[in-house]
Amino acid sequence: MADRRRINPPAGPTSAPNFALSPQTPSPSSPYRTRNPNEIRKICRTGLTPSASGSAYFELEPSQPPTRPDFFLNPTSSLKLTCTVHGPRPLPRSIPFSPHLLLAANVKFTPFASRHRRGYIRDVSERDLAVHVETALRGLLISERWPKSGIDVVITVLEGEDDGPQPTRQEQRQEEGGLSGWGMMSVLAGCITVASAAIADAGIDCVDLVSGGVAGIVRQPQPPGTFRSSDGAAAQIILDPCPSEHLEILAVCVVGYLKSRDEVTEIWTRGDIGNSPTGEDPNRLGFEVLVDRAVDAAASSRLVLEAALKEATEAKLNKSQLVVAPSGAKRKEIA
Repeated sequence: MADRRRINPPAGPTSAPNFALSPQTPSPSSPYRTRNPNEIRKICRTGLTPSASGSAYFELEPSQPPTRPDFFLNPTSSLKLTCTVHGPRPLPRSIPFSPHLLLAANVKFTPFASRHRRGYIRDVSERDLAVHVETALRGLLISERWPKSGIDVVITVLEGEDDGPQPTRQEQRQEEGGLSGWGMMSVLAGCITVASAAIADAGIDCVDLVSGGVAGIVRQPQPPGTFRSSDGAAAQIILDPCPSEHLEILAVCVVGYLKSRDEVTEIWTRGDIGNSPTGEDPNRLGFEVLVDRAVDAAASSRLVLEAALKEATEAKLNKSQLVVAPSGAKRKEIA
């Protein structure tokens, strides 16, 4: 008697189906930058985690939509960060007395933050980002007002900006889990901005708002359908570079900038800045010019940061002006 509750496998061997694209289907074109060299991508919101003292959400939208609706991966990646601040709270008795506020930053990538799945244990890149974020935030806080206290800044990278489909960096992406050093620079700038927004949302005393900015020396590919010279595109300095949109990235600089005090709390450069393979003007593509452009990017990020904090503050003030009356009565405004 046959077993009706069991699904019998095929009698012979089988092979998995292979859904190949037809020759008439166009392949996805390589992404290119459609934004101006001075244009950045910023979205910021605060007050998303009620249980924390302060929280913020930061996002960089993809500069290009998917070229084909049936293609799963976007040609350009985006950046999505969340930050929560816990404290200030008293330190345990086992810790020696400290007249200043102790800051502890923690940066963690989610396993699905990149194209290649990451592990649950913190790696070296996450620890390096946490050290840079702590350095940028130490110049922001007024630590003398909170003796023997500490705050914890926890940043979670929901989606990290990677290098995209570039065959020349395939081995590098596999070694670093899909996020190379160029993508890490944009992640650091976003971490500095979102941490500053979360600290301001927590109401912790600060001297200013610190914003992160990134600028890079890149070779811009030409749009599809245009003539491409054999010697390649000329190098130029742009703000907020996306690694997948450029032919080659020569150098990148990240700064943490206090605009009202005109101070730089953090700076990190990577790449070859002094030498240029095509012989451009060194005065135009020098280190100081690159840092100045990164400061301009940080100043632009501050505008978005101020708008988000202003909107959150107005919402809190409007909410505080409404007092709930006893049951059965309507709400009234305080004069």
